[in-house]
Amino acid sequence: MDENNIAIHVQHENGEVVTLEAPTDMGLSLMEFLKASEYDILATCGGMALCATCCVDILEGEEKLNEMSDDEYAMLDTLPDLLPNSRLACQLKLSPALNNLKLKLH
Repeated sequence: MDENNIAIHVQHENGEVVTLEAPTDMGLSLMEFLKASEYDILATCGGMALCATCCVDILEGEEKLNEMSDDEYAMLDTLPDLLPNSRLACQLKLSPALNNLKLKLH
């Protein structure tokens, strides 16, 4: 794997885990990367933390994530099926610290 890439593990509904190679040198958010990887994420607001349609559940690596902003928390709080490990993918920038992050789409 290239030094500017990290591994992101996506768990599908059937339990299958797919490992994706994500670039950290392009300034992408996790949402942008997942959309580019053809995952079905609406991202209606375009990454402004205004719609919660890019919500993901972090299965491994939650301790590596940046602290949740008030805006992100407020938007997640509107979801009926919010989990303690739920985050907005638009608010997570890809960085070397996120290597081996494991998630499932909400």
